[in-house]
Amino acid sequence: MLKVIRRKFKKFFREFLLYHNSSLEYRAKIFTLVVAANERIGKSEDRLLMELACDIYKNDEERCEILVETVKEYFEKVITNNGLDFEHLVFQVEKDTRNVKRFSEKIDINALMQFQKCEMTEEEKLYQLRVIEFLTDLKERYSLK
Repeated sequence: MLKVIRRKFKKFFREFLLYHNSSLEYRAKIFTLVVAANERIGKSEDRLLMELACDIYKNDEERCEILVETVKEYFEKVITNNGLDFEHLVFQVEKDTRNVKRFSEKIDINALMQFQKCEMTEEEKLYQLRVIEFLTDLKERYSLK
């Protein structure tokens, strides 16, 4: 119970309390772009999000959970058009990548391609693939190398 309360508190004040909050927010935006392509987060996407978050933050379960919750928060805003729509999110990701070049290294194309295995229509798969191609282009364009 205490763990849940602490996590909710951190989620609410994550901008001030989380180390490298901007990095976590950026990763959440990337995942949201890919997941929002098929307009729902099913069990497969939910499980994959947690797996990928745990791969990123290996020894920090709380940070993994906050990343997944942040993705779901952004996703809900995009789907309900509550202050954030898909195009605006794309613009934010491109702007963040352009302004903070090291963020381009946080785009893991192999991890994002795993979402293609989730259940969705062919049209949704194609749209999701286009989003991943856009992210690949961003990664290549703004890479520090």
